[in-house]
Formats: sequence, structure tokens, C-alpha cells
Amino acid sequence: MVPIVSFVGKSGSGKTTLLEKVVAELTGRGYKVGTIKHDVHGFEIDCEGKDSWRHKRAGAATVVLSGPGKIAVIKDVDEEWDPARLGFSFIDGVDIIITEGYKKAGHPKIEVIRKAKSTKPICRKDKNLIAITSDIKFKCRDIPCIDINDAKGIANLIEKRFLQKQVHGEIADLIINGKQITLKPFIQGMLVETIKGMLKPLKGCSNPRDIEIRMKT
Repeated sequence: MVPIVSFVGKSGSGKTTLLEKVVAELTGRGYKVGTIKHDVHGFEIDCEGKDSWRHKRAGAATVVLSGPGKIAVIKDVDEEWDPARLGFSFIDGVDIIITEGYKKAGHPKIEVIRKAKSTKPICRKDKNLIAITSDIKFKCRDIPCIDINDAKGIANLIEKRFLQKQVHGEIADLIINGKQITLKPFIQGMLVETIKGMLKPLKGCSNPRDIEIRMKT
């Protein structure tokens, strides 16, 4: 499963700037990185008057913008999606997903603290907190505290914990009702081989590399 790491912290703490630098650092090392931006206040990307805005205003539940080099999706949802579900549905071919926000989600977190905005961690008791990055020197016994300007050091931490140990092979992800279900290696292998065996006789499915099955019951 693609690892997910969240940069969290108070507004104005510098999450976006730091994330930019870390993504550039990891990309420079040859990794493919996907990102997710969390906005609790909502957002709009289809500007008034544009075709996508007109499609949405007409009542379309999902609007897809497609061009030679990129696509975008505007989709109505009944509830906010977890990063794992977003990654499964929209992000493929990456080694890691880095999110900005999602401090309440159950994924590894790096908290960004800038003394101009705050002097106390907001996720210190969160078992998923793996590091603090700040311009304040915190005394942390169980997790590293990295300088907020040390993007290379933060990238080193992410690489060591989530990228160097990856075993590239056949992997199956299972998302049920929007929640990611952890599969043991034996179950993953059995699931992959069963599905591949069923698809092999079908035309155009003799050598599948990426299989996606969606079911509604």
C-alpha cells in the first residue's frame, strides 16, 4: 500500500512552503510523489463562466476536465473522504502520498510549528506523530525534532521510514465504504492470483499490470 504522511499544524505555520521543499527533495531523489491538500473550509476550482462551472451548475454530479497533459475531477460527495480513499481513487503510480492537513486522520504525521504562530504542539499525544519540525528546540525523547528549514533532513526521515523498505511487487489494496482495510501478505497474494487467474482468459487481459475493480452491493 502506498504510504501516506501528513504535514499538520496551525494555519500560517509554513506547512505549504515546507511541503514544497520536501516534495522537491524527494522528487530529486527519483521518487514519485502525490500530494493532497485538505481544506476544512471548502474550495472552488471551477471559476464562474468556465465550461466546467456551467456543467456543474447544470446539475452534473461529476465533471472531468481532460487535456493532453493533465486531468481534473470535480465530484459531489456525501461525506469527506479519507486520504487513503482519495489516493486509491485518484492517485496512481506514486511511491508516497504527502498530505497538507488531516490532523485527525489516522496516518503518520509531521507537525509543523513556527514560534510566530504557536509554541505548543497540537498533536503531541497523537500516537501517529512521527516528528516535529520547528524553529523552536523542543525536548522530544520519543520522536525527532527537526529544524523547520531542514527540508533535506525531513526528506531523509520520510525516505528511511517509508521508502527504502518498500518491496516492489504485486500489491492489492482494499477499500470498503471509503475505509482502507489492511490485508496480510498471504491474503494479498491470494487475492492477486485469484483475480489474475479469472481475468487471464479474457481478451486484452493476458498481461495486466494495474487492475481496478469496483463493486456496489
